[in-house]
Formats: sequence, C-alpha cells, structure tokens
Amino acid sequence: MRSLVALLVAGGTLMPAGGAMARDMRLPKTDAAALQKMCTEIGGAFSQGTARYGCGTDCKGGAGTDCVVTCEPDKPCVAQVIGGRRPHSVAQALAPGKKR
Repeated sequence: MRSLVALLVAGGTLMPAGGAMARDMRLPKTDAAALQKMCTEIGGAFSQGTARYGCGTDCKGGAGTDCVVTCEPDKPCVAQVIGGRRPHSVAQALAPGKKR
C-alpha cells in the first residue's frame, strides 16, 4: 500500500480504487507532521514527495487503498473518498466508514 500512496503523491493524481465510485473533496490545510500523525493513528500509509505528501487508508474495510488525502504546503488538502461520504476533516476522510 505504501508504494501506491507514493505513486499517487509523486504523480499528483488520485485514482478510485477497485472501480468504486469516488469523489474528490477539498479539506483544510494540514501540515505534513499532522497528516503523518493522523495517518499512523488510523493505520494508513504516509508518503512524502518533494512537493506533496499524502496518506492512504483502507477506509472501506477491505484490502487496498480506498481513501487518499494529498496535500501541498500552505494549500488546502484534497481527499478522494468512496461512496456518499462527505468528510469535513482529514481525519474523517481517512477513517473507516460505517458499515451498512
């Protein structure tokens, strides 16, 4: 999973995992240290490149990176989340969704 996040951060692109319907969300600015801490606490994979940093998690509950947050210094972060989720924070974007 770490290599997937590194690829997404380096390329500056976000891709839906497993064909799931995904949506891009703008989130508040978050510095690299804060994102890394949140990512570690949630069990995600953090990666940092020269201009961007990001975290990917298995927020759907299965294998693979289903939710990704990428950030640039001093700019709002961008999250790609699955389904109808509408997170208002980076932590909400990366956290596991509720099972239906």
